[in-house]
Amino acid sequence: MIKIYNTLTASKQEFHPREDGEVGMYVCGPTVYNYIHIGNARAYLAFDTIKRYLVYKGYQVIHVQNITDVDDKIISRAAEESTTAGEVAEAYTRAFHEDMTALRVVPPDVEPRATEHIPHMIEMIRTLIERGHAYEVDGDVYFSVESFPGYGKLSKRNLGEMRAGERVEVDERKHHPMDFALWKSAKPGEPSWESPWGQGRPGWHIECSTMSLEYLKMGFDIHGGGRDLIFPHHENELAQSEAYAGSEPFVRYWVHNGFVNIDQQKMSKSLGNIILIREILQHYSPDVVRILTLMSHYRNPIDFGTEALEDAKRAFDRLDECVFNLTDFLRRRAGRQPQPARTQREIVLTDYLFDAQRRFEEAMDDDFNTAKAVAVLFELVRELNVYLVEQETFETPAALAIVQHGLDTLLKLARVLGLFSVVEEQEECIPVSELGAEPAGVPGTDKLPHPQRLIELLLDLRAQARARKDWETSDYIRARLQDMGIKVEDRRDGARWRKI
Repeated sequence: MIKIYNTLTASKQEFHPREDGEVGMYVCGPTVYNYIHIGNARAYLAFDTIKRYLVYKGYQVIHVQNITDVDDKIISRAAEESTTAGEVAEAYTRAFHEDMTALRVVPPDVEPRATEHIPHMIEMIRTLIERGHAYEVDGDVYFSVESFPGYGKLSKRNLGEMRAGERVEVDERKHHPMDFALWKSAKPGEPSWESPWGQGRPGWHIECSTMSLEYLKMGFDIHGGGRDLIFPHHENELAQSEAYAGSEPFVRYWVHNGFVNIDQQKMSKSLGNIILIREILQHYSPDVVRILTLMSHYRNPIDFGTEALEDAKRAFDRLDECVFNLTDFLRRRAGRQPQPARTQREIVLTDYLFDAQRRFEEAMDDDFNTAKAVAVLFELVRELNVYLVEQETFETPAALAIVQHGLDTLLKLARVLGLFSVVEEQEECIPVSELGAEPAGVPGTDKLPHPQRLIELLLDLRAQARARKDWETSDYIRARLQDMGIKVEDRRDGARWRKI
């Protein structure tokens, strides 16, 4: 049974979705006015891992993640760039998608944009006014926090002690300082829509309530985001949604990831230490970024300094090296038939592989504890490396089957965490005889052998050069392969290669 820490109850709870075998999950998406930084990305990586594990456990996950494409920050950026809010939103939405693809984050099943749901927001606001939970002042509409007795139950704040939050504007026209905007009257030059209260645009909080209810309905399973969203955003979402529906719960499990520090300091604009994802990916692979987030529990704070990234790189290199060694072992024995006879050592190792999967699942079932799950992966790496060393001395008949089982187990569990997730299905190799001798530019010349075959051919030519003691040609081939991202390692039993 999966247990999830629910921010609403401040405790771990057994996970019982609304519908058997199906999970509805809403994650607050980006406000598209800039490139995303590592603080933003941590949330998307955390919930990507949660989604992958739920799918692994057999759930059908309906993942909704919005795009906030109308907001004060978008309007300000448009003014800075002498363009329109729509053009800013479109440009940074594309950039967001590029960054998510680079991080190998699985896209949501539904990605609604706020501007596509304005009529639904207007209808929700109208209902809140009718039920006495909202009021209009000079074309602005505010939610009355005093009308909702449960206000503060998510963030554990007392309404009487609250002060205006980061995104809550202090306005003397409000009935209470914490009343928040549902609808903002239009200002000159800003995007606006017609409403019963005049031209204007929706407030930030109403957007997520409307879109989550539109696609997942009341009482959906998981609402996710960073801890910074607990108040005021998620608190306000909860209040207006339950006030609108006249029932509870709006969400069954509220899940929040921890903050990000840079070199042990809080990431902030004032410190000038905000790092964009696309900047990090210029120096580190997506797997390194992922494994750094995975080595801490998603609810804990995490440091993304240089030292932490270098530690993560070394950690992933160990994992990658093991995958390479296992794959190389199998590649060198391609065509052999695995033998069923196993030694006692191999029986114990096989049991260990099944036990590793069990312990991995136990860790992930405990509130998605990726830190413990990653520890299981590295224990598995150590055991498989020891076995490969043993096979160098004396290769046992069942080694092929054992190594294949080990590789399959390691990759299956790693991919649940999003590691090695870009490994693609190999295309069918095209025999050289089918290529013909058509000149360049003639149809058919785009048919090429599989890249691996070309690499093997170059290594064969290099081996011949080395046999002739033609070190210049040998070094040239090795250097050119290195330029193309292929590392060649010379061993006593021949050369092997891997992507870098």
